Amino acid sequence: MQTVLVRLWDLPTRLFHWILVVGIGFSWFSAEVGGNWMVWHERSGIFLLALVLFRVIWGFIGSDTSQFRQFLTVPAKALEHLRELRSRATAFHGGHNPLGAWMVVVLLLAVLTQATTGLFATDDIMTEGPLMGLVSGSTAELLTSIHHISFNIILSAAGVHIAAVFFYRFYKRTNLIKAMVVGEADWPAQQPPPESLVFKPAWLGLLVFALVYAGLAFGIAFLAQ
Repeated sequence: MQTVLVRLWDLPTRLFHWILVVGIGFSWFSAEVGGNWMVWHERSGIFLLALVLFRVIWGFIGSDTSQFRQFLTVPAKALEHLRELRSRATAFHGGHNPLGAWMVVVLLLAVLTQATTGLFATDDIMTEGPLMGLVSGSTAELLTSIHHISFNIILSAAGVHIAAVFFYRFYKRTNLIKAMVVGEADWPAQQPPPESLVFKPAWLGLLVFALVYAGLAFGIAFLAQ
């Protein structure tokens, strides 16, 4: 099959994707080891919260393929796409496909919940989130439970996401991983490419993240006093 290179993903979106993967893995590792690693667990949680908040903002002001208005569709279209999965035809879209779009939403909400509740969580022994003192003991226990449950949701969603990537790679002959690494897809020559995609500069994404992280860190430090 003849293909042409078509740019799909900007650098900020790609960096978000892979840093999120590493960050979640590190957060799990630091929590499992415990002890002095819990300091880094807290730091990674704040970093991940800033990362997700950045992605939400980028979903409104970022490149076309990163914007929610471009890839979020009604559930009926996601179901229609599900029925199309039986076809072995290559299945690139100008951004996330209708099913993948809703997976993005689920993962963003799950990580946002995980990181936010972690600010108030406690293990009742040595470790407390930086904002735990702002809530009652019973509320902290509830948020701690949600913190643990949301991680299981993240694992489940990530498992489905990984399975879908392999399904597309080997059944539908669509290399989603390459596109998310280099930003360009091997687009089928016979399929019309997306038209007039606008990409925002990488420095804008870096600036937005830096402002979000600085504001979040300052806000948490202020509230924790």
